[in-house]
Amino acid sequence: MFLNREEEAIKIVSAKYGARIRSIAYGITENTQTAEECENDTYMEAWNRIPPHEPRTYLLAFLSRIVRTISINRCVRDRRLKRFAFISELTSEMEQCIASSISVENKIDEDLLIEEIGKFLKEQPPKKRLVFMRRYYYLDKMETIAKRLDMKESTVRTLLTRMRKDLHQYLERRELL
Repeated sequence: MFLNREEEAIKIVSAKYGARIRSIAYGITENTQTAEECENDTYMEAWNRIPPHEPRTYLLAFLSRIVRTISINRCVRDRRLKRFAFISELTSEMEQCIASSISVENKIDEDLLIEEIGKFLKEQPPKKRLVFMRRYYYLDKMETIAKRLDMKESTVRTLLTRMRKDLHQYLERRELL
């Protein structure tokens, strides 16, 4: 329906994925009204990107990536200091395994890095992969991850530290560092 430019597509997508998209936005912004605005902006962005993109088999992932980017940009733009500090904390955690010596200015290098991180995550057990994604994609706090997965917060912290170290070694073996 998006490809045919039918406005009904937005209503259908909203009914099917709206709660999940809003949940991602709220997890990042921690504000209900802002999350709703980010959700609406996501539909508009999807409308503008489809076509040329045709995310027939990965529409939710496509929308998730859009809402995540919009939500992070909204926090930065609104200068929500608490959320911005949290995002900065996550960035510095990831800098432990992805050093600044990687040239992400070059789109090819960036795509290769994304692909290799994906391969690394596919090699991980499902629970470890879920913890990593909840922390660095959905930007969940460690206490939230611990509650959600019925783990101790210290276990989550240790697991993430080890995964960052393993990711660093993985990227070194592939000569990306």
